[in-house]
Amino acid sequence: MNSAPDNARSTARDTVGSARDTVLGRIRDALALAPTPAVVVPRAYRTGRALPDDERLALFSDRLLDYKARVHPCTADRTAEVVGEVLREHSVRRIGVPAGLDARWLAGYDGEARRDDADVTPAQLDALDAVVTASAAGCAETGTIFLDGSPGQGRRALSLVPDLHVCVVDLSTVEVGVPEAVARLVPERPTTLISGPSATSDIELERVEGVHGPRTLVVVIRTDA
Repeated sequence: MNSAPDNARSTARDTVGSARDTVLGRIRDALALAPTPAVVVPRAYRTGRALPDDERLALFSDRLLDYKARVHPCTADRTAEVVGEVLREHSVRRIGVPAGLDARWLAGYDGEARRDDADVTPAQLDALDAVVTASAAGCAETGTIFLDGSPGQGRRALSLVPDLHVCVVDLSTVEVGVPEAVARLVPERPTTLISGPSATSDIELERVEGVHGPRTLVVVIRTDA
């Protein structure tokens, strides 16, 4: 067997590797010699904006609907009723829930509810019809919901794998702008930003939903919470 082609490929790989190491080494040397002035990042964001509850709700709902999410405003005492109605509307029989979700929110649901934990595999998550979570904050101006992995929100996989995400948002946590919403978050916590159901465009710029997360997002906004 002629091993010449294999030897040539091996030599080429070695040459590329050697050249890469040389270039990276020179970059490291240059960085070590270069001055490292302190970088000041400007933080002069516009903050402190506020709107009355009804206007904030209208703006937040408008943005969510524009992203093709479904919105159900309700009072806090109707949370279980509305969540149950949404799950029945979508013929949901099996849901996943974070370990710390308020169990009272599921009082109107008569199907199977599986508490999530680290041992639940992606395949098991994919077998669920839906997931129900709470939220950490919201931004009315961008129609964005923030999840931070708190006990009522769970890990990121739980909210990304099932095809339907029912997210309960307290209007009191919805701020007008992004800086105000981010100020509610704990920087050390893993943050997921949701602006409508998962969507992208194919090569012909046709909208395709459910590629990188839930195909359907339903937002239950508790107007007095």
